[in-house]
Amino acid sequence: METTIVRDETLVMREHFLNAIRDRFSVHSYQMIDQALALADEKLAGMTRYDGTPLLGHSVNTALIVALEIGLGRNSTISTLMHDVVRLGLMTPEEVGELYGEPCIGIIKGLCNISEVDPKISHEQADNFRELIVSYSTDPRVILIKLADRLEVMRSLDIFPAAKRDKKAWESLNLYAQIAHKLGLYNLKSELEDLSLRQLEPADYTMIERKLSETASERTEFIAAFLKPIEEKLAQTKIKYHIKSRTKSIYSIWRKMKRTGIPFEEVYDIFALRIIIDCERDQEKALCWSIYSIITDFYTPNPDRMRDWISIPKSNGYESLHTTVVTQEGRWVEIQIRSERMDAIAERGIAAHWRYKGVNQGGMGSEEWLGRLRELIENTDGHALASKFDAKLSSDEIFVFTPNGDLKKLPAGATVLDFAYEIHTNLGATCTGGKINHRVVSMKEVLHNGDIVEILSSKNQKPKSDWLNIVRTNRARNKIKAFIREELAKASDLGREELERKLKNWKLPITIDDAVNVLCKYYKLKTGTELYGQIAQQKIDLADIKEVLTQHLNGGLPVNTRMPSTATKTSTRTDDALVIDDKLSGIDYKLAKCCNPIFGDEIFGFTTVNAGITIHRTDCPNAARLIARYPYRVLPARWRDNATTGSFRATIRIQADDTTGMVNKIAEVINRDLKINIRSMNLGSSGGTLSGLINIEVTSTQIVDMVTYKLLTIKGVQRAYRVNN
Repeated sequence: METTIVRDETLVMREHFLNAIRDRFSVHSYQMIDQALALADEKLAGMTRYDGTPLLGHSVNTALIVALEIGLGRNSTISTLMHDVVRLGLMTPEEVGELYGEPCIGIIKGLCNISEVDPKISHEQADNFRELIVSYSTDPRVILIKLADRLEVMRSLDIFPAAKRDKKAWESLNLYAQIAHKLGLYNLKSELEDLSLRQLEPADYTMIERKLSETASERTEFIAAFLKPIEEKLAQTKIKYHIKSRTKSIYSIWRKMKRTGIPFEEVYDIFALRIIIDCERDQEKALCWSIYSIITDFYTPNPDRMRDWISIPKSNGYESLHTTVVTQEGRWVEIQIRSERMDAIAERGIAAHWRYKGVNQGGMGSEEWLGRLRELIENTDGHALASKFDAKLSSDEIFVFTPNGDLKKLPAGATVLDFAYEIHTNLGATCTGGKINHRVVSMKEVLHNGDIVEILSSKNQKPKSDWLNIVRTNRARNKIKAFIREELAKASDLGREELERKLKNWKLPITIDDAVNVLCKYYKLKTGTELYGQIAQQKIDLADIKEVLTQHLNGGLPVNTRMPSTATKTSTRTDDALVIDDKLSGIDYKLAKCCNPIFGDEIFGFTTVNAGITIHRTDCPNAARLIARYPYRVLPARWRDNATTGSFRATIRIQADDTTGMVNKIAEVINRDLKINIRSMNLGSSGGTLSGLINIEVTSTQIVDMVTYKLLTIKGVQRAYRVNN
């Protein structure tokens, strides 16, 4: 019996809807909409809203707003009817598109994206949520349909559970009403605001509604007396016009009372009079000013309340001439003077007319996009909107969520590491990776619109200079640079203390400043800070420093052929360079065990007394000493470009949480996932931390980088990096 009642309701609903739109569409479009309505009814059969009425009712009522109140066309109406069908997984957008046309696919996808957004009630987040909603509306019809959808929800708010009503009212007031305002949909905006206020501040709403009702007859009498001399004068002209009286919306009255701290009785602009001229467009401006002149013949205007939006329209396209005048009794009245065209646009926004002014302007932000959409008012039918609107939202911004629902705005291309720094500097500094939509990723992973991002961190993690290649935001970049500068400063202080202590112990007759000048010249360093840093990091041996200073004091300083730190990344490509590849048999050179060079490392050759030529990395711990003391034994060397088939040994130091199965996870990533041979593993546990060395066979430094990257994606791994041996 209950099912029969529901079916009867849907039949009545369908008949009412089709009768209402019959004259709005061509026969062909009407038939397609009828078919879509029947399909939606079939798919949603048996489903109900909170009050037990058919779920189809929401789709039908929203489609009526779309077609009749906003004035969109066939594709928008069909997409509105089919939205819930797709949202509930009963059909795909592509299946709808096959039946009713490809434009429906993009519209429905946009609507579904917005439906998945769950705004957090926070005024601080409202701007970001508005921009996120707009960013999903690359087809302008999407945002208009969504506004219609929200208006239908607010008109039916009483059917929802109490817990949902406040949230929907807050969203409507702070998100959707603001978008409607920017589009010039003032009637829709005012209704959303009033319906929201009725839910959020019921006592205030009821009070203002009651007082408006009580003073209605008095306002009517006053308006008639006020207009009498104006109408008599206008009757003597040939101007065609009519007058509207508009009572201020309840929300607008309430907001003014709150903002200024005055009671209802002191809100003098409870109503506004609107004089609307019927004329050709080229006569609009002159006639509006003519009427202004007539009004001021009888009443004194307030110059501070004069608004000329005819000469310079508002950014959203609004045009009107506003003035506020005072009667002899001291009562203030606001008057708006405009043409029929201006009034249609102001009242119905995009429903009035579509105007196309050439919109191929490339990417733009949400504010510009809404403004450009608003410019489409006039001379374009609603169903042709998408074909006329080719402006694209800028891809320069994305919006991502924290697990708690907070929304963050970042530049396109931003990574997990950027997001971590956006949340908090300390979280960024200790970031080891993250989870995007519950999927574990590295800190390098690029974020996309609507992602839910969780940051993984470790107290043992520290920012590194190569992080600057990962981040896109200035905030993250500046924080990383600040940390590196701070670390360099600490290292510099330590290095200076160490040098001062050694000079004192060596009892060399030289001041610290003179010693620094000599050493910077010898080691080809620009500043003392660099010298101190390299001493602290043990890149310069103190025994070498003593020898250099001793030779200087004895009157001679050898020429240093040591490669400066800034040059160690540059390959030696001279014709007489020793070319190294994997075919080492029968050739009198070998790879140094102190630094284990691998294909891809910057290298040099060193001629030994008994063991032939040894190949070292340029950043080998012994490189500086060998080059400084025995420059005549140093040979330029490079890898053969295709020497990628050899097998090299690399050592990785790893540090991780000592959890059950951690060793197996590490071995599986290297051996099973990456298919790399493990030669040895030496891991130990101390204080809840697992650490040690892993020796692997690789073909190049790129493989080592890949292994360390993959190890860092394991939950619980704190650090993984290549070491010399």
